[in-house]
Amino acid sequence: MRDPDNKDKYIGSDEAWEKAESAIIEAAAEKGLETITELGEAAFYGPKLDFMVKDALGRKWQLGTIQVDYNLPERFQLEYIGSDNQKHRPVMIHRAPFGSLERFVAVLIEHCAGNFPLWLSPEQITILPISEKFIAYAEEIRTKLEEEDIIGAIDNRDEKIGRKIRDAEVKKIPFMLIVGEKEQEEGRISVRKHGEGDKGSLNVEEFVSYFKGIIETSLKQK
Repeated sequence: MRDPDNKDKYIGSDEAWEKAESAIIEAAAEKGLETITELGEAAFYGPKLDFMVKDALGRKWQLGTIQVDYNLPERFQLEYIGSDNQKHRPVMIHRAPFGSLERFVAVLIEHCAGNFPLWLSPEQITILPISEKFIAYAEEIRTKLEEEDIIGAIDNRDEKIGRKIRDAEVKKIPFMLIVGEKEQEEGRISVRKHGEGDKGSLNVEEFVSYFKGIIETSLKQK
């Protein structure tokens, strides 16, 4: 809110400020938000509602903010034609849903410890060919999965499969899809899930259904 002892720091009339402050208080109460009034934290043109988020260590960070502004529309003489065909002055809403994007991403990474939910993970799968003979089959699998918006890369390094699995676990990639001679002959993939291990052999359609089912369930829980 505006600091009542330093009104010269702000623009606009007392009436405009009272309307803006009341609008924020009423909107927060209507949504059942727990709020604390901080004098002197307003922007120079209007009061604001800051959203404080705790990180994994319990520290508070200001992320999203919503500011109600009656003053800049007045200063810039902004107008619109209403349904009554008359000119009206709008109220300007300044919205920053994530605040500083870098701060938001930092809090998110720390909160998840890099172990993002499947729908948010930047690399959802890694395809692990047993040897270079199966890279072409791995490419075929990746193409089919990309058509289903399942994103990942092929680990075609000249390494043993155990090393590839360990590296994928360390990177916290949600799914490891192993392909070798048996998988290629049967048109299937051997599936491992981060932190859970072997999930058996599936064809591409079965894996897609399993994958999307996990995302659907996790989003419903939110």
